[in-house]
Amino acid sequence: MTDTTLATSAQQANPLLDFSDLPRFGDIKPEHVTPALDVLLADAKAAVERASAPGTPATWKDVVETVEAASERLSRAWSIAGHLNAVADTPELRAVYGENLPRVTEFAASVGQNLALYEKYKAIAASDAFAGLSAERKKILDNSLRDFRLSGAELPEDRKPRFAQLQEEQAGLSKAFSDHVLDATNAFAYFVTQESELAGLPEDVIEAAREAAQKDGKEGWKFTLHFPSYFPVMQYAEHRPMREAMYRAYVTRASELGEMYGNGKNEWDNTANVAEHLQLRAEEAHTLGYQNFAEVSLAPKMAESPAQVIAFLEDLAKRARPHAENDWMELRAFAATELGMPELQPWDATFASERLRQQRYSFSENEVKQYFPQEAVLKGLFKVTETLFGVSIRRDEAAVWHPDVRFFRVENKDGSLVAQFYLDLYAREGKRGGAWMDDARSRHKIVTGGVQTPVAYLTCNFSAPVGGKPACFTHDEVITLFHEFGHGLHHMLTRVDELGVSGINGVEWDAVELPSQFMENFCWEWDVLTDMSSHVETGAPLPRELFDKMLAAKNFQSGLGTLRQIVFSMFDMVLHTSYDPSRDEGKTVNDIAREINEKFHVVPQAPFSRWPNTFSHVFAGGYAAGYYSYKWAEVLSADAYAAFEEAAQAASGSVLDGETGIRYRREILEVGGSRPAMDSFKAFRGREPNIDALLRHNGMIAGDAAR
Repeated sequence: MTDTTLATSAQQANPLLDFSDLPRFGDIKPEHVTPALDVLLADAKAAVERASAPGTPATWKDVVETVEAASERLSRAWSIAGHLNAVADTPELRAVYGENLPRVTEFAASVGQNLALYEKYKAIAASDAFAGLSAERKKILDNSLRDFRLSGAELPEDRKPRFAQLQEEQAGLSKAFSDHVLDATNAFAYFVTQESELAGLPEDVIEAAREAAQKDGKEGWKFTLHFPSYFPVMQYAEHRPMREAMYRAYVTRASELGEMYGNGKNEWDNTANVAEHLQLRAEEAHTLGYQNFAEVSLAPKMAESPAQVIAFLEDLAKRARPHAENDWMELRAFAATELGMPELQPWDATFASERLRQQRYSFSENEVKQYFPQEAVLKGLFKVTETLFGVSIRRDEAAVWHPDVRFFRVENKDGSLVAQFYLDLYAREGKRGGAWMDDARSRHKIVTGGVQTPVAYLTCNFSAPVGGKPACFTHDEVITLFHEFGHGLHHMLTRVDELGVSGINGVEWDAVELPSQFMENFCWEWDVLTDMSSHVETGAPLPRELFDKMLAAKNFQSGLGTLRQIVFSMFDMVLHTSYDPSRDEGKTVNDIAREINEKFHVVPQAPFSRWPNTFSHVFAGGYAAGYYSYKWAEVLSADAYAAFEEAAQAASGSVLDGETGIRYRREILEVGGSRPAMDSFKAFRGREPNIDALLRHNGMIAGDAAR
């Protein structure tokens, strides 16, 4: 039997070993994960041994390509398992994923600490051949040498086992944190049996709650802590006890104040998880010779130091505070005089804000929502992309993990394939909350010839269709979809053929939000919204009068929103710079959260709030000492978008300016991580970024939508 026959037989027996095309989601089962990793880990370890062997020449082909090829297959298979764990969680899958996580983490740590392999990379960088390498390969080598150092390659051999253990323990904690948040979210339900308690809620929300109760075999209406169910309650429900119950449950998830289960212990309490996370990160930083974990986190980012980040956040907070104080004063006065709420409680704030918005601008979010049925929104999103970046998007076929998932292809104008993506839009049980883009596979040149095209996962948690009607999106959800699609474009439109810097690979973490936040801006353009709105019942486009009201309300409470993000960002930086759980006795992480909120926000935090216990970005999502990236990158994205505004004023009359779009694609999207993000920005804009565009877009200086 030939090697090819053996390989084909293994692929048929285990779909996770089939790399011939797209993942075979219809065939993949939990029992495939461990056997596939047995093979792939063995292959990857053997490749590392060959590359680092004394007799192996220190060349790109013999070292980098050898390791990269084996690691890429392992990464793709593990990515599939991780993706399914996030979007189709089952006890069996969760168990097998948890069993194998230490194996994958251990391998990654062993590669990062392999001194012999590190020496091979250094030899390549020091060789005469280095000068002849492409800019992309030079960047990969630079990144790799930095990552070896951050992985502990230069540590004494007797300290490497503990450092590897730190990585393994942190990976396990991250998974447990995420599992606890999901389980605590899934476990809570609020049942309504009196129709009077539904006053104020939109019809589609009520219908979804009725269907949820029926699915459980119960009468009435079921509300959950999944965002499409939870947030409309906070926004519209007139029944105050319902808002309070839902709010308390939401902000105490995965904490010691959450509901008790099983043997009387709250097994989903993340309090100890967070403290242990911080201790391990501090130990990792000190082992590497850094003062704190924030310095480790910033090593591969644009920001030069924690002090620079903190100064940036403090400056932005100072600029936003007067606007936030005015927002809060107006809201409290409105609640007291118009809603009979002399004391505005935390569970009242969102409800009061929506009522104030309706009074001031004469429209509601739910009214707007009826103009954004799913198909119209997707059509508009795709038209923006096609107009700006010279591509076409159309439906495609592939195996999927849930019947609601759709699959698309991105093509050049000549019909050649650029990329493909999965679109998973709706919230459901067993699916992690939030919205994200992840890579199913990355673009790179195949050694045997040709190019592997990129494939992306685009995941959201919007409301599914109910009552036989199409799914409709709030304007905020439309913005979220554009945001994640911006990440997807960064991944999919790359022209870089080297895996290590293709698409989002190798992009500084605090610049990776630039393309996503950039796309959000188009959701506020009249000529864009007219092509992506169609009333769910009448088919009428969004009226200009309603759009003008939306635009007038664009920066409604933007001061409060900015300070909220600064609290999250500053909390993250303080945790990873100056807070020491072992030293600061008696002061908990939630104490730090309250202190930061009191210092930077104008809205008091509920004393029972335990929001850090569900801060998945920092404790399960790779944003540790990096949450500031959203605001940092927003400066870049707002300034980049200003180029389209300038083009509209100077020539085309529309921000959908194809010439500017192609330049943005060429200088930002196509280059991926092959050069520093600042170089890419300057190549597009011709200068360094300026914060004025961000302040203008947020209504904090004159020139954009009125406050």
